[in-house]
Amino acid sequence: MEGSTQIVDVGSIVEAVSADDSDAPLYQVESLCMRCGDNGTTRFLFTLIPHFRKILLSAFECPHCGERNNEVQLAGEIQPKGCRYTLEVPSGDQKMFNRQVVKSESATIKIIELDFEIPPEAQRGSLSTVEGILMRAADELGSLQEERKKVDPKTAEAIDEFLIKLKACATGNSHFTFILDDPTGNSFIENPYAPSQDPTLTIKFYDRTPEEHAALGYSAEISQEAPVTENASDEPHGSVGARDGRRAIAQGNSVQFTDALFRYSAPEEVMTFPSTCGTCAAKCDTRMFVTNIPYFQEVIVMASTCDACGYRNSEVKAGGPIPDKGKKITVHVKNFKDLSRDVIKSDTACVEIPELELELGSGTLGGLVTTVEGLISNIGESLARVHGFTFGDSLDENKRSKWIDFGTKLDKLKSLEEPWTLIIDDALANSFVAPVTDEIKDDTQLTFEEYERSWEQNEELGLNDMDTSAADVAYTIADKENTNIAD
Repeated sequence: MEGSTQIVDVGSIVEAVSADDSDAPLYQVESLCMRCGDNGTTRFLFTLIPHFRKILLSAFECPHCGERNNEVQLAGEIQPKGCRYTLEVPSGDQKMFNRQVVKSESATIKIIELDFEIPPEAQRGSLSTVEGILMRAADELGSLQEERKKVDPKTAEAIDEFLIKLKACATGNSHFTFILDDPTGNSFIENPYAPSQDPTLTIKFYDRTPEEHAALGYSAEISQEAPVTENASDEPHGSVGARDGRRAIAQGNSVQFTDALFRYSAPEEVMTFPSTCGTCAAKCDTRMFVTNIPYFQEVIVMASTCDACGYRNSEVKAGGPIPDKGKKITVHVKNFKDLSRDVIKSDTACVEIPELELELGSGTLGGLVTTVEGLISNIGESLARVHGFTFGDSLDENKRSKWIDFGTKLDKLKSLEEPWTLIIDDALANSFVAPVTDEIKDDTQLTFEEYERSWEQNEELGLNDMDTSAADVAYTIADKENTNIAD
C-alpha cells in the first residue's frame, strides 16, 4: 500500500477527479488534525460504483492523537429529480441492518417512530449501513453527555431516555421506519432482492422546490433569455410546420388517406409557455400539444428543453376526466411486430412480466412513450441504475450470478427466443398499447380488461378525499341558467 501512495498537492487531486480514468491512484495529502492541532494524513480515492455514481472517498488519520474519520462526496452531476427512500425495518431482522447506504452531504435521515431527524450538516456524506448510521448518531448524541449533565441535568436525562430507544432500534429490538430523503437524487439504499421488488423498500422521485434549489446553490432567478431578432416570429416553434403539414395533406382527394395521416394528430396548435428547468432552475420554455389516440383517449404531450444546462424532458399526461375503472392490458409477444407496438405507460401504471417473475410498481419508470422493445430496454437501464451495488466487491457470487442471469433473460425477451407476456396494470386507465391490426378487435394477442379500483388504490391516488360537490353545484346552476336563456 505504501508503494502505491504518493504525497501530492490538492490541484492534482482535482485533476484526477475531473479525469475519466477508472484506474485513478490513491492520493495522500498532509492536513491539519482538528483535535490535537498536529498534522495528519488524508487519503483520497476517486472511484466509480457500477450502475450508481462517481464518488470521492476521503479518509483522515492522525498518528499523534489517533483521530480518524472518513467521508464520501458525490463527484458526478446532480440528478434531475430528488429521491426519497422509505425502508420498513421489522424488529428482530438483523439482515436489514447490513444494507449498504450511500448518504450524500445533502441528504436527511428520519426515524418516524422516534420523531428523530438527522439533518444534512449533522452527518456528512458517508458510505455505511443502516446499523452504522444509527450507531453513529447515538455515539454523537452521547459524546457530550457528561458535560451536559453538569450544565443541564434535565436535558441530559431526556437525551439518555431517547438514546435507549435509539439503540433499541439500532440493535433490532424495535420496529421503525428508516427514511432517506435527498433533493440531489444521489443517495441510495441497497436492495438485496434485486432485480426483484423489495416489499420493505419504496422509492419515490420528486421535483425539487425553489427552496431546495437555493440550498443546493442554484439560483431560481437565473434568466436565460435568447436574443430576439428583428424578423423573429412570435408563433411558437413547431406550430408553423404542423399547420402547413395539415394544409398540404388536406388538399388530397382521398378521405381515407387523410384520415390515416391524421391518426396521431389533432387540429390544435402547439402551445408554448414559460417554465423552470428542474435541474438548474433556469427559465426555459415548455411546449404542449393535445392529440387524440384512436381506441384510447385524449392525451397531452409536453416537452421542455433548457438552453442553460442542456437538460431535456418529455412527458405524457392523460386528458379528460378520471375514469371510473382501472384497466389491465395484456400483450402476448410472439413476433417482432409485437416488439414494435407503440406503448404509452403513465406514471400510475405497474408493469409485470410473469416469465421473469418481474413486477415494477407504479411510478418506477415514470410516464413513457415508447415501444414494447423500448420498454424492456428502459426496465434494464432503470434496474441497473437504481441497484448501485450490483457488482460491488461486497456482493457474493450467488447474488452476482443471479443478476447476470436476470440480465441475460431480459435480453432474450428482445431477441424473442421464446414467447412472453407483458402486463400493464393502470389504476387510472391512462396507459395504452397500440394494436398491429386496423381494427383493435382483430388483434388476438392484445386484450384490455377493466376492473373496479379497490379502496386502497383510490386512497393512494387521493380519490377518496376528493370532494367535487361544490363544482357539481356550480355546473348545475350554470346549466339551469343556460337553459333559461335558451327558453
